[in-house]
Amino acid sequence: MPAFKFEALDAQGKATSGLLDAESAKAARSQLRAQSLVPLAVTQVATAGTGAAGGLRIGGRVFDSTGLAVWTRQLAGLVGSGLPLERALTALGDEAEDRKQRELVAHLRSEVNSGQPFARALASAPREFDDVYRGVVAAGEQSGALGRVLERLADDLEARQELKGKLIGATLYPAIVSAIAIVIVIFLVTYVVPQVATVFTSSKRSLPFLTLAMMAISGFLRSWGWLLLLAIAAGVGTLLAALRNEPFRERFDAGWLNLPLIGRLSRGYNAARFAGTLAMLAGAGVPILKALQAAAETLSNRAMRADAMDALVQVREGAPLASALAGKKRFPGILAMFARLGEQTGQLPTMLERAAKQLSAEVQRRAMQMATILEPLLIVGMGGVVMLIVLAVLLPIIQLNSFVK
Repeated sequence: MPAFKFEALDAQGKATSGLLDAESAKAARSQLRAQSLVPLAVTQVATAGTGAAGGLRIGGRVFDSTGLAVWTRQLAGLVGSGLPLERALTALGDEAEDRKQRELVAHLRSEVNSGQPFARALASAPREFDDVYRGVVAAGEQSGALGRVLERLADDLEARQELKGKLIGATLYPAIVSAIAIVIVIFLVTYVVPQVATVFTSSKRSLPFLTLAMMAISGFLRSWGWLLLLAIAAGVGTLLAALRNEPFRERFDAGWLNLPLIGRLSRGYNAARFAGTLAMLAGAGVPILKALQAAAETLSNRAMRADAMDALVQVREGAPLASALAGKKRFPGILAMFARLGEQTGQLPTMLERAAKQLSAEVQRRAMQMATILEPLLIVGMGGVVMLIVLAVLLPIIQLNSFVK
């Protein structure tokens, strides 16, 4: 049954709006009049196949990463408690405070009421529910354990968000310190140093090398700083444009993995995400080849994605998953080891999930360790630069004081 948005007036003349299910717009108006409401506007909520590229168009994203995890957890709780999917969606729609979310849930409920599988209803909103999400839901529907599968999906979304949040938290403080340090140094070099330097240049005495160097840097930044900013912006723009080329992006990502600290973090983060997604899909009953392809597409690093797709080809040809992963050196060896144990014991999803947890813990540990080292190094580095600027100003003063004596 289609869903309709309405705007109406109640008996006191107060405007009200909401959503309701009806066979047609005329039936929706009849329902409103039966509730002593005067309909002003009744519009059907978009159905599958409307909007760009055949998808639902609501305008902007409805869920962020945290919101999607919370919504999935709520739906899993309702479905797992025995509530039919249509009633669970109705309850979530009634409780939603955001208009876009109410419209999206009403659309999903309308599609389910019309006989569509829930996974196909989700496919009409691809911006909100990616291929992995829909694949897990489809597997849950086919196995008859949608509530349990949704719980695992919510766990995976929350674990992924927690890992991303800890990585951002670990790098946020060094990034803020670096930005403040750059602003302070630029201010000192471009404003303070020139103001003080004019006092000494008028004396026509030879100045210390450090002072002359600092004055030269200051003059360059004051005269050509804008050109330097343009060059940096042009370089960043050129790099972003080049990254759209897949062969260059793959080479760039491969080089990124070879960096001393950041490379290991990136390798561990992508491997943890790959293992977690593969464990969730395999545990939901998705065929291993389809699960491998979906897990590979979640990798942000193109070099590791290419390795995962090569492993998929080997598995399709009959090779064990552990052997296929062991031949890809960009993936940590622990992933192949747990995959081998899972294949030998018949508990592949469980072992992959353990590998994902261990890799996530290792990434968090390394990120916190890197942040702990970077914080004092940045403070010392900033202090050293400021000390050089201060010395460049003080050395001429000390020199003039010696001449006076």
